[in-house]
Amino acid sequence: MSVYFYFLLTPEALVASMLPPREFGTYLAVGTEKRAHGQAIYFTVEGLEGTDFNLEDAKKRCVPHPDGQPKHSVYISIYRVMERIPLQTLRELYLVTPDGKVMELKRHERVIEKPHKYNLYQELCPVHSRIVSHLKPVDFIKYITDEKQNLYVPKICFVDLNLGELAEDPEHGRVGNLPYYSVEHLRDCLKQLKANPQKHTKTVNRINPQWFPYRTIETGFYIGDRNTVLFYRFPTEEELQRDYFDWWRSASIMGDSFGTSF
Repeated sequence: MSVYFYFLLTPEALVASMLPPREFGTYLAVGTEKRAHGQAIYFTVEGLEGTDFNLEDAKKRCVPHPDGQPKHSVYISIYRVMERIPLQTLRELYLVTPDGKVMELKRHERVIEKPHKYNLYQELCPVHSRIVSHLKPVDFIKYITDEKQNLYVPKICFVDLNLGELAEDPEHGRVGNLPYYSVEHLRDCLKQLKANPQKHTKTVNRINPQWFPYRTIETGFYIGDRNTVLFYRFPTEEELQRDYFDWWRSASIMGDSFGTSF
């Protein structure tokens, strides 16, 4: 049996498994009592040879059970994983719903240019803050990974979330069906950005739960450092209905009911 390597974002970990990507996602969501059931987000990883991860030990431990069943998971590292993974080793990104439906996102050839004045970013790894910013995704990555800043990280992975009318008009924009907790606090953070154009970011929630409704994703997922940005585009609603109906139905039905605050 083959051994696969996965970089988990929620929570951060590098894992070896004999399960192929989609089966691994279902296992994470509903197949184990070792973690809270729910969303799972992870990358497939190839080409880690030469890094400081102990791959040989993982391969020795990632063997079938005595009854022939594949080994589901062998944890290789849970500390500063993203910082140590070369970006070029990341392959497909997988999004798993709480009931185990899996969608694959491939790396997109270019970053989508956002037209909005303001943006909402949920940081996924290695920090978990929810941030509003007037910076576009690529500029946000360069800003947050700039070691000249007092607060920075070597690499960042985040998802771009929908602000609806608030993206253009924090004061009077309608909330509509945005499901965020304490929308008035979110609106106030945006108003502070507007009042201070020199301020690049404003923290909405310093330690935000990593869970969020998939239906709030706007453009997609970004991961990068000062020199490299990888972008994984989230499908349009038309594409979701046409090509990912079962996954989208699961995400829509279970999304807002799983978890208590976002």
